[in-house]
Amino acid sequence: MSQLVLDHIYKAYYSNRRMSEARVVLEDVNMYIEQGEFVCLIGPSGCGKTTMLNLLAGFEKPTKGTVSFNGETVKGPSRERGVVFQEYSLFPWMSTVDNIILALECKRIPEKERRGIAEEALDNVGLSDFYDYRPNTLSGGMKQRAAIARLLAMDSDVFLMDEPFSALDEQTRRKLDEDLIELWKDKRKTIVFVTHSIDEAILVSSRIIMLSDTPGKVIGEWKLDADRDRTLTVPENLRLKKEILDRMPKCACESREEECSCKNREQRCSCRKE
Repeated sequence: MSQLVLDHIYKAYYSNRRMSEARVVLEDVNMYIEQGEFVCLIGPSGCGKTTMLNLLAGFEKPTKGTVSFNGETVKGPSRERGVVFQEYSLFPWMSTVDNIILALECKRIPEKERRGIAEEALDNVGLSDFYDYRPNTLSGGMKQRAAIARLLAMDSDVFLMDEPFSALDEQTRRKLDEDLIELWKDKRKTIVFVTHSIDEAILVSSRIIMLSDTPGKVIGEWKLDADRDRTLTVPENLRLKKEILDRMPKCACESREEECSCKNREQRCSCRKE
């Protein structure tokens, strides 16, 4: 039995109270994710990747179809399915370790055990020297490490990650990608990771799923060896990148045969309204 399932999912957003007009974001999406997989979702901006993540998290409900986790229908958010957002979702008035401890209070961990669990989680993401620092004194990369540590402390089965490193500089982003790979290999958590970068998807994932332009449908899938050479310049990865780029739906301006200001299709299309 697959750990996460999207079964014939449709998602529409209605533009008026009478629900007579709707924008369909996802159309007949089927996706099966096994325990311990690292799945990257790629596709044009606005194709429904974040919406899929929200459905898996239980933040939203499908218009039609079923979302399930371990065989049970997802009816709302759960600690078993933790989320790392693009923003650094840490309380600024609390120290790093206290942010983690607060999450453990919600899980009803005995008070005397909380700090030890929080510190161990921060150690696992390389923040052992920053327990008592407040978020405003940490770099962007450190804040995202703390957000990942929170999921580790809560022992979430699934990490749902919505472009978590997109706001970081390239060097920091690559370092966090590599650290996340090592963490995944060690903990074998299930990870669903949204990215606009094909390079990042090839670097981190064990499976890549591509969505079409809106309304989003699954139009491509690639399974990767978890123990492969992840160097982006090796011939195998270069061939994979070319294959993905050839399959990637064109951005909006290209489909209108206008001059495209988004020459690198790995990045967001600035011609597309979100």
